[in-house]
Amino acid sequence: MIKPLQAGDTAPDFSLPDQNGDTVKLSDLRGKKVLVYFYPKASTPGCTVQACSLRDTQAELEALNVVTLGISPDPQKRLKNFETKQSLNFTLLGDEDHAVCEAFGIWGQKKFMGKVYDGVHRLSFLINEEGVVEHLFDKFKTKDHHEVVLDYLKG
Repeated sequence: MIKPLQAGDTAPDFSLPDQNGDTVKLSDLRGKKVLVYFYPKASTPGCTVQACSLRDTQAELEALNVVTLGISPDPQKRLKNFETKQSLNFTLLGDEDHAVCEAFGIWGQKKFMGKVYDGVHRLSFLINEEGVVEHLFDKFKTKDHHEVVLDYLKG
């Protein structure tokens, strides 16, 4: 059973490599809202739909002072390929040892086609300007994730 962080919890400060091999620290983004969205695996169908929808709404998110960070347990090379192939315009971070996923409480048991395994649960967090979880997005489909986020931000 996973126990995701909730609104009001302090987001764990993390430091992860991005698709270009540069290190990104959450604390360096203070003063902006940060959408931290966790996804299981780059270049899979659901993850591609979700990422491309966020790509297509980056201008709206940036106008609302929101930085988008996608986090998966993928290695840098896979993230770079995903970014290039889908023309993604936001930062992808590799959490290969899934320590950040665990810190956010979204690493845990999953079931797929009769198999049980540990993995990333597809959840997103809006971190406020002070580094506190403002909102947990846990009810969405990959194709409408961007709409749920924008509706909340504009609400």
